[in-house]
Amino acid sequence: MDFSPLWDWFRWLNGATGIKLTIFYDSFDRWRFFYGFLTSVRLQATCLALSVVVGVVGAWLQGARSRILRGALQGYIQFFRNTPPLVQLYFFYFALGYVLSVEGDGGLRQTLVSSFAWAVICLSLYAGAFNIEIFRAGIEAVPKETVEAAEALGYSRLGAYVYIVLPLAFRISLPALNNNLVNLVKTTTISYAIAVPEMLYVANQIWSDEVNVPEMMNVLLIAYVSLVGVVVLVMNKWERALRVPGYVS
Repeated sequence: MDFSPLWDWFRWLNGATGIKLTIFYDSFDRWRFFYGFLTSVRLQATCLALSVVVGVVGAWLQGARSRILRGALQGYIQFFRNTPPLVQLYFFYFALGYVLSVEGDGGLRQTLVSSFAWAVICLSLYAGAFNIEIFRAGIEAVPKETVEAAEALGYSRLGAYVYIVLPLAFRISLPALNNNLVNLVKTTTISYAIAVPEMLYVANQIWSDEVNVPEMMNVLLIAYVSLVGVVVLVMNKWERALRVPGYVS
């Protein structure tokens, strides 16, 4: 499909009004912003999935018999809930990143973990700490009689959690989970600070080269409103699909 007339219109718009949207009529800017958009989507999707996994596993481990394990899990939750995510990201990238590096040619240290991977690890653990508490609240809302009935039928603790407790708790937790996942999508922008080439980082390069800060700020706003809107739409449809009439309002 030929988009040349559309690109030409944006070029005309720049000449007529001074609105400089080079991401449409300049091929270099267009493809590097598109790459940044795809990087943002990949980062967000990975963090969303991993944070939910962390939440599900962590909520189950909160009922472990080992006090040491429960204490370590509580320490993890308190650390990630009570410190700024940007500080956490810097800690992972600069402190742990230095430890996980090797000395390369010329005495320069080369990291073994990319900035994208550090962003995924940090943000997934950050959101996962909140998800653990969200799922814990959902689990506590499941009637104890339901768990006792599962145990009477011969389910193990893990089996009862996976097949009985978690599906019910997940339905109850979805509204709060929805809010936390939306917040995570917005928080991924801090990966800009460690040079992950996502939308904000690429947009900064473009407005530095083209001196079109207002235009790129508006483009970023529209892009993130769209991404958050997609997450909200999917989560709301999921919530309606899983609602059990008469069980949870």
